[in-house]
Amino acid sequence: MDFKLSKEQQDIVQAAREFARKEFREVALEFDRTETFDLSLWKKACDLGFVGVFIDDQYGGAGYGFLEHCLITEEFWAEDPGIGQAILATTFGSELLQLFGTEKQKGTVLPGLTSGELILGTAITEPDAGSDVTGACTSAVKKGDQWVINGSKMFITNGTLAQYVLVFALTDPENPSRHNRHSFILVPTDQPGFQATKIHGKLGIRASDTAELAFSDVQAPLENLIGTEGDGFHQLMAFFNRTRLHISAQAVGLARGALEESIRHTKKRHQYGVPLASFQATQFKLAEMATRIRASRNLYYEAAWLMDQGKVDHGLIAMAKWFAGEMAVRCADEAVQMHGGYGYIDEYKVQRLYRDCKILEIYEGTKEVEKLIVARSILGL
Repeated sequence: MDFKLSKEQQDIVQAAREFARKEFREVALEFDRTETFDLSLWKKACDLGFVGVFIDDQYGGAGYGFLEHCLITEEFWAEDPGIGQAILATTFGSELLQLFGTEKQKGTVLPGLTSGELILGTAITEPDAGSDVTGACTSAVKKGDQWVINGSKMFITNGTLAQYVLVFALTDPENPSRHNRHSFILVPTDQPGFQATKIHGKLGIRASDTAELAFSDVQAPLENLIGTEGDGFHQLMAFFNRTRLHISAQAVGLARGALEESIRHTKKRHQYGVPLASFQATQFKLAEMATRIRASRNLYYEAAWLMDQGKVDHGLIAMAKWFAGEMAVRCADEAVQMHGGYGYIDEYKVQRLYRDCKILEIYEGTKEVEKLIVARSILGL
């Protein structure tokens, strides 16, 4: 396969890079320190066409593939992961909606995501159900023409900002198959009984909104069921195949940012009368970082390219997500080490990258879960 980017894809990369460098640098530290984000920056990104490029053009998107979205993601995360997440994760759940939603559901939500009018969230994780999603116990019960939802969700991106949340809910608790007990329901967040509480004190990506959600007899029309009742788990696995690609690109972007900062610092910083970059030990670190970044990028390029050809390789996607996430953590650690004491100060970008990187090994499937998927894929289990 030839993974040489097309001229159009190269233009997308250049435009995303220029936007991120121009708009993120002056505000990144403030957003991190205050755990805030200026939504006008998100709207500007929407106006320039960076948000939801994989959404079909009939719903206001650019109609590109997941590779193009990953290219933008890498550039945004190379500049600042928190802002990159705050902007691009506003469409979180649109992948699932495009795959399984009705035309009415798509028409209601998708156009607003790319125009800067709506933010979407997807509520999966619960206090006692993380990697084991089949253990989710937030319930949705039919009453008349409504679903009535009760329960709680944890660590939900866009929780306090979203106008709609896709809720992974228990709809058939007596089904003998754990994989056929849940469904996704599109829930407007302006309903009585819905409460979102922002989570403060996160280790990283602090500009991105994360919340705990509570549902107390929250209602949503029966027609807001996504796809077929009981298919929620299978829909979720298809959804993760897309979102894990995004995270692979996030990891490559973060690691590349760490490498760029390290190159800049080690050329400028002197020890024993010579630049740090002149020492073989430093050169080895930089060489290893660059090689791991290149390998990780090739993994996500291939997986995204196959996805855009209609070929979903869940084993390859899991490889890309696990390997890239672990790689980013290692590169961020090396970057701080090369910065020495300066790397311990939040005014230096590498300190922020060091805190931001860990989530890449956790959300959308921990690295342990990804390794299991890879193993089962190659063993044919």
